[in-house]
Amino acid sequence: MPSDRTIRPSRVLLAAIPTALLMAVTPLGATPTSAFIGYYHQVITENALPSWQKSSLAAMADQSDGAVVADDHGTYFDLGPLHCDNGDYLHAKDYPKTREQATTEIIACIRGSIARFRNAVAFADDLVDAQGKVNPEEVSLTSPCLWNDQRGRAKCEVLEQLGRGWHPIEDFYSHSNWTDQQVTEPSITNPPGLARTVPAPFFTIRDYSAMAEADWINAATTAIPSDLTTGCYPDFESTGVLADCTGRITHENVLKKDTPDTPRSRIDHNFDHAVSTATADITRQWNDFQAELRQRYTDKRGNAMICALTHDDPVRDCV
Repeated sequence: MPSDRTIRPSRVLLAAIPTALLMAVTPLGATPTSAFIGYYHQVITENALPSWQKSSLAAMADQSDGAVVADDHGTYFDLGPLHCDNGDYLHAKDYPKTREQATTEIIACIRGSIARFRNAVAFADDLVDAQGKVNPEEVSLTSPCLWNDQRGRAKCEVLEQLGRGWHPIEDFYSHSNWTDQQVTEPSITNPPGLARTVPAPFFTIRDYSAMAEADWINAATTAIPSDLTTGCYPDFESTGVLADCTGRITHENVLKKDTPDTPRSRIDHNFDHAVSTATADITRQWNDFQAELRQRYTDKRGNAMICALTHDDPVRDCV
């Protein structure tokens, strides 16, 4: 593997998150309670990837050590944009955040997934050679992937980028009011529900990945409803400031649908709607990624890459 493919954590994250935020992060000793718990990340991801074989699917989706839950470990957990936190807003006098500030946090969440998508597409090039033949040393899962944003086997690198890019998208549905039942009298403790039944249009990650930043930000901002909100959580906002949730719509006590037994989850199947829409979105993300590989690398090489990612013995099966 060429030496110029060495990846350090800052190289990936700086493409997605402002430097001020990275400099602010220090371990807080937090435990992963601000997102779909690992089991539901696993359920969503497995249901979105029905054609994947057992070991490859486990590497991506396992509830404790899959790529899709990597952002719930270490200091990654403390970065709000990696979980679509802190995009809270309410049409109410003196609400502490403006619509523009809330949208900035949603944009930061989207930006991270775009950066990961681009990385995954680039790293896939090493899965197969120029003729589309699988590179055996790059696709082996005989030892676990490390999910440390460091140089490694191409299959691990691609899975990590996809998993870290999909995590905030899945979190968005449990952390926001996108699929929630409508509310007659919205308040800080009972924010409006948007009752949407389809994936959010501002997570068209493949489309945005081909656009200049100013253009995709404009497109995403236009698509974000004025009453969209995600919950405030005391992690770092995109500005590098630790969120102060005083007087704001909170994740913990109000909006979260990380498990089926939270107050917001139990209202009119809100939890089920969040899970099903998140699953539909990850299905979209995977289909778009496959289409990008075929377009970028030709159908022959792209199909071989897809086979190498989804099959447990690609040297044998991806001929």
